[in-house]
Amino acid sequence: MRIRKTGTVLGGLALGALLSAAAWQAAGTPPVSLLAYGCGDAEDRLGDALAGESVLATAPDGARVKESYRSCDDDDLFVVAGTSYAYDGTRGTALAHLRADAAAQGWRDGAGTCLTKRVGGTTAYLTLEGPDDGTLWVELVADRDNSDWC
Repeated sequence: MRIRKTGTVLGGLALGALLSAAAWQAAGTPPVSLLAYGCGDAEDRLGDALAGESVLATAPDGARVKESYRSCDDDDLFVVAGTSYAYDGTRGTALAHLRADAAAQGWRDGAGTCLTKRVGGTTAYLTLEGPDDGTLWVELVADRDNSDWC
């Protein structure tokens, strides 16, 4: 008897879910998936926009590209695009170079060494790290919630 009642309840829940999805489809509104998790198409498009920013390819004299990278955090949905450089210069020289190039490309002061610009429909944040152990990191971070990173 218990199995039959459980099956009836589960069948009713499944039918309700199908009817709700059909109603959303008819209304032209996509159903919200309870199983949706992590980065998706919107984050991919944002990652493309960030990676396409030319500020990631502007490095001070003497810097050599080590790697370009891009990622998305499935929990927080923030997207990162960056370039690391082999660089033996000083942080001050790298920061002065980055600020001058970034300003020419529309980046504006945020706070400290953080600069901001609208990219892909949201606010992106440009940061510089290093050079630590001869590596300079130029990185862009953004999310669809317009979080404040500076």
